[in-house]
Amino acid sequence: MPHPGAGPLSPPGPAGGAPQRLRGGVLGMADIAAATMANVGPAMSFFFGFAFLATTAGVASPLTIAAAGIAVALLGNTLAEFSRAHPSAGSFITFVGRTFGPVSAVTTALLAAVGYIIAMAGVVSISGGFVQITLHHYTGVDLPWIIWTLLLTGLAVLLMLRGVVVSTKWAGYFFGAEMLVLVVVSVAALVEHRGALSFDPFLPSHISDGFKGLAAGFPLAVYLFIGWENSAALAEETENPRRNVGRAVFSSVAIMTVSYILFAYATVTGFGYDVTALGDSRIPFIEVAHDTLGALAFLAYLGGLTSTLGVLIAGINSQARLVFNAGREGLLPSFFGYVHPTRRTPNNAIVTFTAIALLIIGGWGLGHLLGPGGGPMNPVVFFTESSTLGAILILLVYLASNIALPLYYRRYRPQEFRVVRHLLLPAVGTVAILVPLYYLAKPGQPAPYNWFPYAAIATLLAAVGYATLLVRRDPTLAERVGSIVADAD
Repeated sequence: MPHPGAGPLSPPGPAGGAPQRLRGGVLGMADIAAATMANVGPAMSFFFGFAFLATTAGVASPLTIAAAGIAVALLGNTLAEFSRAHPSAGSFITFVGRTFGPVSAVTTALLAAVGYIIAMAGVVSISGGFVQITLHHYTGVDLPWIIWTLLLTGLAVLLMLRGVVVSTKWAGYFFGAEMLVLVVVSVAALVEHRGALSFDPFLPSHISDGFKGLAAGFPLAVYLFIGWENSAALAEETENPRRNVGRAVFSSVAIMTVSYILFAYATVTGFGYDVTALGDSRIPFIEVAHDTLGALAFLAYLGGLTSTLGVLIAGINSQARLVFNAGREGLLPSFFGYVHPTRRTPNNAIVTFTAIALLIIGGWGLGHLLGPGGGPMNPVVFFTESSTLGAILILLVYLASNIALPLYYRRYRPQEFRVVRHLLLPAVGTVAILVPLYYLAKPGQPAPYNWFPYAAIATLLAAVGYATLLVRRDPTLAERVGSIVADAD
């Protein structure tokens, strides 16, 4: 029997005929949880994000991370409750579309696609950038980072095209390697500086400028968790997605929160609670590894390399599935809804997603060459810039999903509606999203960040305009939005 609000189990595709399906039930809860944490990429995110966070939030930056973990858990409640009722590879696109209608579905599909591709472009660039940094440090060889970026991205795409089981397993292996390194270095640093350990990093009085510092550092801390929603897009390939997606989300967020607090405490301690020196460091955690482990600091570099590979595989895997499902349901061109007949992988979506990310890198790099400075693009700087712009669009998607949850349950599943889970928690989660959105979009930021809010508004307006025209041309679109349920036969 169809579930309330689920639509028909075998809806027609946008070009007629039954839509193509991914391979069902091949991933377990541990698989999608590992893929989710690989998508978060704790080594990569922490290496290149913590210095800025520490200089903003101060010595008590671990508290800011704890607050961000709670906020992400609130978002996780929204994702888990939607997935329990209506599991779908479309994730947020399906959830918003089923609640507000086809115009919102197409708008969300475009915002999610553009936001994730822009954010992933930063990951693609930093994969090669980190190889360049590592090789130059140990061998003096300084090959252009774009060469390594193309090689690693090509390897990641080949793994993804081989099948979701293979690629997800490899993403999990890379995640395990980076976590082992991060934990070993952190524990070694705390042991090395055991005489200087204190509770200062956990005292609110040590947050720079009090609540203002906490709020300013909050969006940076939230960004450390981007990728936490990975498991929802794998719902169609997961056994018992109504149960396992929520479990994967909460377990991943909990593990990442505790881990980030450990890494932050170790890093702040390793710098003797000097956030100025920490902020001046290129990669603070690597510097702590050098001071603590000496020659064995190579392991920290290795952890960063495995992290970038894990994020490449897990991130593109899940985010391309959002594009695939939107193409399958007619929200985006049907070209994206193609599934390989044997491996059941969304090949067109994966390849196109990656190609556009590479084009963004090329366009951004060309802008640097032709701009006022006239210099080459730094992949580390680009990672921060593209991540910020992508995050603004992604946060808009999170915001729409939180607003949608209580309305969806009241409309489709009123007998299951619970005030705390379906109204109070998403309301608090909405506030938690508005804080980083404000700090990412507020006036007075340096270039290029000052034009990012205008780019986001322009993207939103263009998406709404396209969605309105598409729905007028295709009245049947409303029937297809969210019509493919992950665990339907």
